Amino acid sequence: MKTVSLVLCTYNSVDTLQATLDSIKNQDYGSMEVVIKDGGSSDGTLELINKFIDEFQGKGKKVRWKSEVDNGIYDAMNQGYLMSSGEVIVFFNDVFWHKNSISIMMQKIEANWDVCIGGHADLVYMAGDKIVRYWKMGQGKMRQGWMPGHPTLFLKRDIYEKNGLYNMNYRCSGDYEFMVRTIMGNEDRLIYVPVLLVKMYYGGTSTSGLKAYVISLRESHKALKDNGIKKACIIDLKRTIKLITQFWSAYRSKSINE
Repeated sequence: MKTVSLVLCTYNSVDTLQATLDSIKNQDYGSMEVVIKDGGSSDGTLELINKFIDEFQGKGKKVRWKSEVDNGIYDAMNQGYLMSSGEVIVFFNDVFWHKNSISIMMQKIEANWDVCIGGHADLVYMAGDKIVRYWKMGQGKMRQGWMPGHPTLFLKRDIYEKNGLYNMNYRCSGDYEFMVRTIMGNEDRLIYVPVLLVKMYYGGTSTSGLKAYVISLRESHKALKDNGIKKACIIDLKRTIKLITQFWSAYRSKSINE
């Protein structure tokens, strides 16, 4: 059984961290490592972490963590990675949908270990108890505007060893730049598991409003250019169309349910 490292980056996260930790604690997968890079919280986050450690560790499960000031989310993610030791890495700050979410993914990844770079699945964005965006991924090509949902991305450790970590020059699209650098051209080696895996908190660095989306779009364009991808503007347009389609799908579902 491969060890899965779940890397959490926290900073004054007391409002959401308990649900995240509970969903991790309830997972039935037998070999898990939780790595927490905290940015120096002062709101009760550290108390939640210490309580989680007492409840979680043992029987193939362990926690590594530290709390100190960092230089933003991608610096924290890079530090978290360097603290980890698992064969599969997941950057995660949300909520697993099922108690066997990790088991579902790892069963598929381990069955294709020699040919895959990892796996991904579906997710929804949540604002409280309301679904605001469906992200039903399917298979696709990043040049056609497709991309996997980062919180569902289970990647083998050697992908980071070969391609490097997250670029700290980005404010909110470092994850996209990383995927352009590592997944574009290798999409057929990324296993798609058609299950709803994650409930993602809406309002992160790239989803907190129109201004954040504009910054994200600019940085995404830069990510394509920095990696020598031609016709970046066309890819930007295709990504935007897919985004609008996802929001429309969520709106229609809400209207039908009402």
